[in-house]
Amino acid sequence: MEIYNLVSFAGIFILLALAWLFSANRREINWAVVIWGVGLQMLFALFIFVFPWGIKFFYFLNDLVVKVMDCSMAGSKFVFGPLGESSSGFILAFQAFPTIIFFSALMAILYFYNVIPAIIRFFAFLFTRLMKVSGAEALCTASNIFVGVESVLTVRPFVKDMTASELCTVLTAGMATVASSMLGVYTLMLHDQFPMIAGHLISASLMSAPAALVISKMLLPESGQPKTLGENVELVIEKEEHLLEAIIKSAYTGVQLIVGIVALLVAVLGLVALLNTIFVALGAQVNQFFQISLDWSLKGLLGYIFYPFTLILGIPPMDAKILAGIIGERLVVTELTSYQDLASALSQGILQDPRSVVIATYALCGFAHVASMAIFVGGVSAIAPSQTGVLAKIAFRSLIAANLACLLTACVAGTFFLQGSTILSL
Repeated sequence: MEIYNLVSFAGIFILLALAWLFSANRREINWAVVIWGVGLQMLFALFIFVFPWGIKFFYFLNDLVVKVMDCSMAGSKFVFGPLGESSSGFILAFQAFPTIIFFSALMAILYFYNVIPAIIRFFAFLFTRLMKVSGAEALCTASNIFVGVESVLTVRPFVKDMTASELCTVLTAGMATVASSMLGVYTLMLHDQFPMIAGHLISASLMSAPAALVISKMLLPESGQPKTLGENVELVIEKEEHLLEAIIKSAYTGVQLIVGIVALLVAVLGLVALLNTIFVALGAQVNQFFQISLDWSLKGLLGYIFYPFTLILGIPPMDAKILAGIIGERLVVTELTSYQDLASALSQGILQDPRSVVIATYALCGFAHVASMAIFVGGVSAIAPSQTGVLAKIAFRSLIAANLACLLTACVAGTFFLQGSTILSL
């Protein structure tokens, strides 16, 4: 192991110690969740990045996603012409957003033929049996590997009776993972600079599910009696009668998702720009008064906060300052903007170590930001209005848990990354 691998390994225990320190009830922590959750993450990382068969499987997944992405561009090229082609430069609206519609339709096909439900049931069974959590929260967490806020619909009948700890897990899992439709967008953003990005994104999405369970159950341990504790619950799916109907509905859903993303980006980025203006103006006066030179922008301030976290991930110091700002800004400007900034940093050649890029990819792979928190709380509240008060109380704790879960995944991945590995190649 190289020194940075050891740093990443130590980072796992530092993050777990932080979760323990800020736990609402340290005595009630279910250590089976912690041990099995981190163990499953490490086993998966070991398989993907060390075992020969795992490495081959990694390449297969990466190549498969890239080929699917090439197919997804056919529709955008036909509709938008040259603007839909990568040769004209990356344009979010004309290249990335159409892939959301395509991936929504593709996922609908996999749902229709029970491919995705079978995978979800497998992971839900694994989490329930090994970690001794409730079947409902395990099923919802497993669903989040593939979908976003819709995952709560898979356990709709159980939400109204969930404990605060279960609801915290539902929110954390939703924010610590990303929907499969968004993986295509991130791949399109970074593929030219980072050809292996697709495989890493899939790996990160899988590894973050148990990480969400670990951190959530440490920050808000179970003190009640879940109704589905240790039980396997049935997956609730509203399945269409015909394949074509499923494709049409999912395509429309993809359009609605795009509209939501556009509205979110316009509103959030505009508000962030306004706050930046205020902070920078006030900060300039502070700098002048105290004769200092601090960066008072939101990205700069969050970069200061996340800098020590960036170091414990195993990111080399020469890249830590830049990536601390990119990882930190995700909290307020969404992971979409952070991945764009990562792609920009790569294209400008300002990151010196390929390892830094890979670990940052894992750390950013989650909806762990303020806007997403509001979306998930609103979505769950709509299903179970009686739980609104509880959701409001645990919302920020869940957001913290989601960020720590993403960082934990990055640490586990960083533990097994070896310099010179072809998986690391940019």
